[in-house]
Amino acid sequence: MKVLVTGSAGFIGSALSIRLLDRGDTVIGIDNHNDYYDPALKEARLARHSDHPNYTHIRMNIEDREAMAKLFKDHQFEGAVNLAAQAGVRYSIENPLAYIDTNLVGFAHLLEGCRHNKVEHLVYASSSSTYGLNTKQPFSTHDGVNHPVSLYAATKKANELMAHTYSHLYDLPTTGLRFFTVYGPYDRPDMALQKFTRAIMNDEPITVFNYGKHRRDFTYIDDIVEGIIRVLDRPAPMNPNWDSNNPDPATSSAPYRVYNIGNNNPVELMDYIEALETSLGKTAEKELLPLQPGDVPDTYADVHDLVEEFDYKPSMSVKKGVENFAAWYKQYNDIQEKNYEK
Repeated sequence: MKVLVTGSAGFIGSALSIRLLDRGDTVIGIDNHNDYYDPALKEARLARHSDHPNYTHIRMNIEDREAMAKLFKDHQFEGAVNLAAQAGVRYSIENPLAYIDTNLVGFAHLLEGCRHNKVEHLVYASSSSTYGLNTKQPFSTHDGVNHPVSLYAATKKANELMAHTYSHLYDLPTTGLRFFTVYGPYDRPDMALQKFTRAIMNDEPITVFNYGKHRRDFTYIDDIVEGIIRVLDRPAPMNPNWDSNNPDPATSSAPYRVYNIGNNNPVELMDYIEALETSLGKTAEKELLPLQPGDVPDTYADVHDLVEEFDYKPSMSVKKGVENFAAWYKQYNDIQEKNYEK
């Protein structure tokens, strides 16, 4: 399969590209290499697969309408996975307009490219943040998500609505995946695991919001990638039993699906920190603070549909996943220090 992966130098996009290449797919990866965080990490991720004979890397913005139209026309993709987005809940509170350009305008360009070039399936990243003020647990895609608490979440919900419109009007199969707290080697420096690790290794206190009472459905990167690939290989079908009098948000009379993709096993933040302390062999000094604006107290993914339809089952425990991350973090930063010394 010839696959477009947007955000291919990102945390999930790079890991997905490697898996697709390993199984024999041709991957065209695009990324704008912006400086939202240290671009050196993107280059390090990309170095793992950039020289693969079936990989082509293009540095570009998905907000560039003409470049995106040419990209789709030139390459005639069979599948597309959109992992390019302005990420971060808290950053969206401080810099809301950055999310409009990439997450809305850029996504529209992807939809148009898929529509005009007969792409067989578009899979795109949504987020557990879409559940917003919902408190019913576990979070189900069959419940409405109409009360986001950050602009980031609102743009992800908007992506789902935009995708449905294209599925309905143009018969484009689209599948949205609501990711739940992805972690692992090469993750973003602004994510909790890297921030905690950096502080612990530097003997600095870590800030623990909601007094550590958060529960998160931490999901390891390899499990996320496995889920994406299984979904990509099966274009979204229409639901023949969809009832317009009782509309199911997760399916449609159009070829459209939305799934949760998570570990289905929420862990309290303090237990997550304890696993990290064990892996690093150091105890963290903790500064306990109240819940931050834009955050939700708990996330817990109902992944029943993904299990039933794709035989998806996350296999990585938080303990082992954090161990893997800690080992990578130590190695990566030693390498960076050596490069710097040269």
